[in-house]
This record gives sequence, structure tokens and C-alpha cells, in this order.
Amino acid sequence: MPLSVGGCPILAEMADPVAEEHASQVSKLCSECGQFHLLLDNHLYNFQNDVDDELICHICLQPLLQPMDTPCGHTYCFKCLENFMQEYNFCPMDRKKLSFQQCHKSSLLVRNLLDKLIVCCPFKAECQQKMQRCELEAHLQNRCPGFKKYKSELQWKKNSISKGKEDPSTKVETGMPKDPEVPSGGSSLVAESSAAAVVSLGTAEPGLVNPAFEETEEDLPQRTSLVAETNTIEIHREDPEEELGMRIVGGKDTPLGNIVVQEVLRDSVIAVDGRIAPGDHILEVNGVNISSVTHCQAVSFLRHPGPVLHLMVLQEKIFSNKTAQQDSTSAASREVIHVTLIKRDRAEPLGIKLIRKTDEAGIFILDLLEGGLAAKNGKLSRNDRVLSINGQDLRQGTPEAAAQIIQSTESRVNFVVLRQPGLQLSEPVEESSTSNSSSSSSNRGSPVHHRRRLDQNHYRRKSNYQKDLPQGYTSHEKIVAIKKEPKESLGITIGGGRDNKNKLPIYVTSVQPIGCLFRDGRIKRGDVLLSVNGIDLTQLNYYEAVSALKSNAASHSVVLKALEIVSLNSTEQSLDIKEQGFSWSPLWITWLGLPSYLHCCQDIVLSKGNLETWGFSIVGGFEESKGNQPFFIKTIVPGTPAFRDRKLRCGDEIVAVNGVPAIGMSNSELIPVLKEQRNKITLTVVSWPGSLV
Repeated sequence: MPLSVGGCPILAEMADPVAEEHASQVSKLCSECGQFHLLLDNHLYNFQNDVDDELICHICLQPLLQPMDTPCGHTYCFKCLENFMQEYNFCPMDRKKLSFQQCHKSSLLVRNLLDKLIVCCPFKAECQQKMQRCELEAHLQNRCPGFKKYKSELQWKKNSISKGKEDPSTKVETGMPKDPEVPSGGSSLVAESSAAAVVSLGTAEPGLVNPAFEETEEDLPQRTSLVAETNTIEIHREDPEEELGMRIVGGKDTPLGNIVVQEVLRDSVIAVDGRIAPGDHILEVNGVNISSVTHCQAVSFLRHPGPVLHLMVLQEKIFSNKTAQQDSTSAASREVIHVTLIKRDRAEPLGIKLIRKTDEAGIFILDLLEGGLAAKNGKLSRNDRVLSINGQDLRQGTPEAAAQIIQSTESRVNFVVLRQPGLQLSEPVEESSTSNSSSSSSNRGSPVHHRRRLDQNHYRRKSNYQKDLPQGYTSHEKIVAIKKEPKESLGITIGGGRDNKNKLPIYVTSVQPIGCLFRDGRIKRGDVLLSVNGIDLTQLNYYEAVSALKSNAASHSVVLKALEIVSLNSTEQSLDIKEQGFSWSPLWITWLGLPSYLHCCQDIVLSKGNLETWGFSIVGGFEESKGNQPFFIKTIVPGTPAFRDRKLRCGDEIVAVNGVPAIGMSNSELIPVLKEQRNKITLTVVSWPGSLV
């Protein structure tokens, strides 16, 4: 039976048409859309292409049907909004006060655009026709061989039953047309397979190594592919100068080629919007193609101020035929449940502990704390999978994201969860993935965020792992000896330190005009400080370095040893004017020119099951025309071991695999090394922070 959000179907599991006919008082095959759904629910369609987000209802997450506009500028399906307004008195998107009587039909232009969306006939086995949505009903009634065959077979079985002559053997569905294909658009929270047009990345682009998705004969029955969707996202800023709050890597002047999101900063504009994630490729900014620009040019485009920013992004994900088959066979035993918990105030905890499983994407309820709001409500259960909270899609979410949504909610917290009856949590959970979402009474409602694992594996890059500087970079050490008054300030500020999460060396963030170094002129912003009066600074944390500089600045003479990194192709200096509002730090591309002896390596150990993929792809390596290039992580796919481990990031350089140095290897040489161990692999990486935009 289809289940619905706000009266609109989100699960339409196709069963035997005859069996459904026996339950016709509950649901029937609709003659207008050719799908099973409740009489009062919206029609279901199999759309041929991805539907623009502007044409999606944000209650049912399907393309709009009988669209209705609200005074606050949002559009929903008529039935979705009507059912929602029976229970609530506000707009689902911005929570502004609203009544159904204030809403009106969308314009004729919008309704025509929706009617012209291309859909596929649901009787795929007998009919491969495609048509406009408004033409489907006439097609089913007059031209579809599958629907005609279905009706004749159904009538024949009805007649057999009524005459009492039905032979049990006739129940074998040899002559029956196959059921209409289940719509699998973005709204199908159970199947999770998109009906949108996708780009297959099975064939690697030049220079791309994709060991995570490479097939072997053993893997074929569980074939896994990497697919990608292109989406246009509109970002709004109240302050046009406010930074977006994400870090980027890549550019045509690097092996990565594309501009890739490395990190989304907590509570930033991008984080609040929630649609852009690490690993997304940014293709356009305000209509300008940045897929083939340099890193510095991309930073300049993304830092450009303005109240509205239009981004076109390529978002990659893993798609498994095996998983889809399992979902389709087991979906009948699952149910989608809607639960609303009402907090007395924003700080009140719900008493829910959320976790991430080791072998399945998404977040699950681990426990309901006794006496908590959720436990008293009684409708949520252990092992429920959280599909959405307050309309925000969490199918690939994290416990931290869920906690943030819950805590930002004043009163009503609306859960949509998937439940498989009788299933209990039996799989171990990752230590780094547990979260107590506003649940612990000891912390008075604040979330317990997952703890970052201790950085026990960081070490200086070994001599056999070291490399020459990439093409286009040069660096030179300089010794600056200055005479000064004892109380005179050096006049610099610094950043970095080995306690920084990226384990950066100490670098100069500004040279103030009041100090002696500004007057001397040789120390510049971005210089890496190696030593002061013979004291090594390269392995110190930030506070140790500040202390060393202050204590030595009290003397009459100071000798600084510094390293200047020069990118011969970089235009970073031209970005200075556009950095208003940004706290300065070197661009990601600058760190690529840091000599190897200053690198800090980390060993990342990934484990996986026999049927899993590692979940990352790489670019780079030796090429005749370009010489030795570093290997970089280009893609990390949600729901895979590389994603769950949370240490590997896009833009990380692979130094070694299982202790074997990657320097000097080509793509074809590194692939066998990556595939040697099927269940466990150790990646030695160097990680640089992406450029902040």
C-alpha cells in the first residue's frame, strides 16, 4: 500500500494487480497514471529526466501536481498543501503563518511547464513509449498494449473467480503483463534510486583512476557504478559580503581539473542551505563556466559579493543494482512513519541517540532514553532509519546534521522514518559516527558531537616518500637578521601550527606597519617561518611558536629563517583586493609548492566487506607530457568505507599505499597496488586545507 507525506505518496510498491484488486477498497490501479495509489492521493509518474528543483513540491518531493502558490512565494501540490494545512497553520518552508484560503493556483505558464514534463509508460515490459505528462491518461486508455493486456487479464481472472472455476495453477503470472514500473524519483525515500537522468562514470576520463568502482568477474553479480547528477542551486545571503563557508580544491592548473568542494564549514551559509556537500564539483558560478579555470580564478568567482549566487554542481553517488533489487524486494515489508514531537522550548532534549551503521548509508535510531520526549511519545523505535527531519532530506545525512536541525527548531520536530518490522540493530557501529542528538540529560540538551579520533599517526614525510617540487613552483629560504630596540615589536601575526587539524607549518598571516619587520621589508605574508634565533619552529604548535617568537623578540637582534613559496602561474596577489571579510590564509594551491621535508603525513586505514567498494577515485601520476604529478583524491562517495571513515578528504595527496611510495608511478602502476588487498588498505596521505570562499 502506498504511504504518504502530507497525503502524497512517497512509496508505491507494485504488487500483483489481482491481489490489489481484492483490496480495492484500499487502493486501485489508477487509470490516469497507471500506478497503484490511494484514491485521494496524488498520481505517480516515471519521469524520463531530472526535474528542475523549482518544479518540485517540498512536501512530497515530487514534481508538482495542481500547483498552489502561497503568499510567501512557495509552491506545493494542491493535495499536499491541503492535507498539511489541516494540521498546521504555517508554510512548510519558512514557517510563516498561513491559511489555505490565502493560497491560489499557480500561473498557467507553470501549469503548462509541468504538463509538458516527459514521462515513461509504467508498463515498461510491453510499452516503451514516452510522452508529455498530460498525454499519459489518453495513451493508457487508447494506445497502451500493456494496460490493455492488464485489463483483459484482470477481467478474465474476475470471471474465473466469479464462476468458481479458478484453477490454483493459473495464479502463475506467465501470461500477466509485468507490473507498472515503480516511480523512482527523488521523492522515493525507500528505493533511493533517482529517475533523473544520470551520467555514468563507468568509463574513466583521461587521467582518472577509479579503483573504488573497477569491476572484476567476482564483482559482476553485485555491479556497482558511480553516477552523477547536475543540479542548479541558488544561494541567498542577507549580507552580500558574507563568506559562503566552504573550502575548495582543484582547478585546471592541478591534476584535479575540476573545482571540488573539500569541506563545508559548520553554521555557514552553505551549511544552512544544506544542498552542497564535500565532493561536489562546481561547474558554474552565476552562469560563468568554471570547470576549466585556474584555482585562483575559481576562488575569485566564488568570493564575488552579492545577495544571490547561482551555482551549478555535479553531485556524485554510488548506485548498486544489488541494493536496488534488495530494496524492491524488501520494501513491501517496510513502512514509512511520520512522527511529530513537540518541544516546550528550543533547549528541550528529545532523548534520542542517533548512530551511523558500518555497512549502510544514512542515520539510525540507536536508543530512546527513558523519560525522554521521544520515549514518552512512543512512536519512534530502535533501528528506525531517519529519512528526513522538518522536511530536510537526511538519507545521506549524519547524526551531527540531524542534531543541528533538531536544536534549531523552536517547537515541532517532524520525523519521517523507515521501519522494517522485527529488525534489530545487530551490526557494530563506528566509534566516530555515534551521536547523541539532543538526548543526554547530563548535558542539558546540547548535542554530543562525534569525537575526532586522536591524531596518532602523523609524522614527517619520510625520505623515501619525498618528491621534487611540482612544475610551476619554486621556493627559496631566506635569512633575515635585524637590529631592534628591546621593546620594539616584530609586528607580525602568524597562523598554522602542528596542533592545527591540517598539521601546517607556522606561516605569516600579516606584517603590521608598526613593527620592525615591516620596515625591513623582507618578511612577507605567506612566508613559512623555519626558525627564530636558531630555535626550530617547524614542529611547534601555534602557542609554542607564539611563545618562542615573543621571548626572542625581547632581544636586541633577531635572526629569522623563512621560506618563500612562489607559484609561477599563480595570480594569488590579485585576490588580495577581493578578500574583504575573509580571514587571510594561503590558498590550497600554494601549499602544493611546500617542500616535502615540511610535509606532515598521516596513515589512514580503510576496511571493507567483500562486496563493498573503497569509495574513492584518484587523479594524477606520471605522464610523458607532464612528468611526475602527485596523486590526489578526487571523489569520495557517500555510504562507502572512505566516506564513513571521515579522515580522507577531496584534494588529499596520496603519498604511499600499503607502505609502497606512489612517487613516480603512473595510473596503470598504482591500480594493482590499490587492488591487492581486498578487505584492508593503508593510505599514507598529506592533507592541505582547501581555499576558503
